[in-house]
Amino acid sequence: MNRSAKLPFREVALRITGISTPVFGVSWNPPESSRTIVRRLVTFLEDRRALYADLHSEYGPWVEQSVLEMRIELTNTLKSSPDDEELTGTLRAMRAACRKFLDQMGPPHSRNRMFYPPEAMMWHALGELRGVFGFHLARLCAAFGIDVETELARIFPIPDEEQQGSPGTAHSPRSPRHGVT
Repeated sequence: MNRSAKLPFREVALRITGISTPVFGVSWNPPESSRTIVRRLVTFLEDRRALYADLHSEYGPWVEQSVLEMRIELTNTLKSSPDDEELTGTLRAMRAACRKFLDQMGPPHSRNRMFYPPEAMMWHALGELRGVFGFHLARLCAAFGIDVETELARIFPIPDEEQQGSPGTAHSPRSPRHGVT
């Protein structure tokens, strides 16, 4: 970050939308460029069936290709992102999840694939990828005020009131979770 570049106070003041207590906190409006970058990424990911479609209907080579494309898109998004650790850290974590998925799957004739059923390997690795993406996308969408299609929102963490199993909310319209029926 360039130390000589300073954000004028008026611009900072315009971004602040509230102050909370008792612990202390400041709410602010993120710069439009970051919001636009996140919205563009979310729009791209909304069309990635690998993130939300039923596991039993996924075809391994297509899932792997989709994860490769997600990794490329995340790298390109990082290249155009401002120097904001919250944003870039989240993008890097999602990109690392893509790499881990691809490492777990390995080449089509790798040693791992000879010992385990390919579908079981893919379902396990894909479930882990969806968990990482769900957590980080939910944070990004909340921080930048981005609306998300319901299919993609299925991978978001369950709100606390649903986890506690209150009557009628244990299985929300987002169910089945992660494509498992």
